[in-house]
Amino acid sequence: MRRVVVTGLGAVTPIGNTVEDFWQGLIGGKNGIDVITRFDVSDSKFRLAGELKDFDPTKYMDKLAAKKLDRFSIYALSATAEAMADSGLDGAVAQEELAVYYGSGVGGFETFCESSYTLAEKGARRISPLFIPKMINNIGAGNIAIRYGAEGACVAVSTACATGTTAIGEGYRAILHGYATAAICGGSEAAITPLAIAGFGSCMALSPAEDPEAASLPFDSRRGGFVMGEGAGTLILEEYEHAKARGAKIYAEIVGYGSTCDAHHVTAPSPEAKASAKAIKDATKGLEGIETQQIYYNAHGTGTPMNDKIETTAIRNAFGEEAKKLHISSTKSMTGHMLGAAGAIEAIASILAIRNGIVPPTINLKEQDPECNLNYTPNVAVEASIEGALSTSLGFGGHNACVAFKKIKD
Repeated sequence: MRRVVVTGLGAVTPIGNTVEDFWQGLIGGKNGIDVITRFDVSDSKFRLAGELKDFDPTKYMDKLAAKKLDRFSIYALSATAEAMADSGLDGAVAQEELAVYYGSGVGGFETFCESSYTLAEKGARRISPLFIPKMINNIGAGNIAIRYGAEGACVAVSTACATGTTAIGEGYRAILHGYATAAICGGSEAAITPLAIAGFGSCMALSPAEDPEAASLPFDSRRGGFVMGEGAGTLILEEYEHAKARGAKIYAEIVGYGSTCDAHHVTAPSPEAKASAKAIKDATKGLEGIETQQIYYNAHGTGTPMNDKIETTAIRNAFGEEAKKLHISSTKSMTGHMLGAAGAIEAIASILAIRNGIVPPTINLKEQDPECNLNYTPNVAVEASIEGALSTSLGFGGHNACVAFKKIKD
C-alpha cells in the first residue's frame, strides 16, 4: 500500500474566503450566521443562513467566465485555485496521473430555480443554452478537471451531507491502490435559495431561530435544526514519495476512511448508530498507536435534535468509555451546515487542528444536552497535543463517511 498525504488546501466559507482566514475565524469563535441578504425573507419562518461575505470571484476568474457558471462551480474553482497554488502541483504531475474526486449535494440549484422561473414566466424559448451545463451536478468536478488538465478519473460524488468526506475518502483510495498519483478532492455547495430554504424547512430540518447567536446550536439542549451554509473546500491529495521527491509542503497524512449506509430511512439516522459507528471505527484503524486524548474528532454536529444525540451514540459505540477522552467539536456552530461542502471544510479544520495543536470550539454551547455528554469543546478553542484527527459526515439517505488524518512522520 502506498502512503497518501495532503499537500494543498483551499477554502471559501462563511467565516473566511481563504484557508488562513477560515482558520482564524474558527479558533476565534467567529459566527458566520446572519440574516439572509440574497433574497427577501421577511415572510419566511427561516431567515438565517451562513452566506459568504465579501467574496470576489474575479480573484480566481474573469467576469465573463463567472457569468457562465453556477455559483457552486464558482466556489469549487475558487477553493481549488487556492489549494493548487498552495500545493505547487500544477504542472508537477503527469496529466493522466491527476484525478478529480469532487462533489455537491444538489449541484447548480440556483440555476435550476432561476430557469424554472424563466420557463414559467417567459416560456421555453427564453431558457439559456447554458442552463444544463451550469446546473448538472458533475459540472463542478468537470470544470476543475478542464481547468487543470486532469486526465485521470473525474468522479462527481453526491452523498448528500457526506459528499465532501466521501470525495476525500475515494480520492485517498484511488492513490492508495495506484490508480492515481494525485487527486483534487472536495465539495462545493450554493443552495441558499428560496426553494431550498422552503424545502428543508418543510422537512422540519432548519432552525427557525431569529437570533444568530442562538441558531446553529450543536449538542445544546436548545437546538432546533440546522442553519444552511455555503462555500467550498478543496484538498490536494498526493502519493507520499511523489510529494517528497518534489519537495512539497505536507500538511498531514491521510490514514483511514470508512464509508457505510444506515439503510434505514430517507432522512432520519438509525437510532442504533450501528453503521455510522462502523464508518468511524474503520477510519480509526489508521490511528492505531495514538492515545485517544490526542485525537480531535470533528463532529457532523448539525444541531438537529435527533442527529446530535445519535452521533453521540455512534461515537460511544466506536470508542466505548474512551469516547470521554476525545477532543470533539462541531465547526458547523460557526459556518452553518455547508451540505455537500461540509465534509471538505471540516477535513481542513481537522488537518489544521493537528498542524497547530488547537481544537476549534463549538460556539454558543451554553446548555449542553445531558444525552450529548462528551467533551464538545464549548465556546473557546483549546490548545492540545493533537496527533490524529477524524472528520465525520452523516447524510440524508443514511450515508456515513469518516476520514482519518495524522501528523506526518517519515
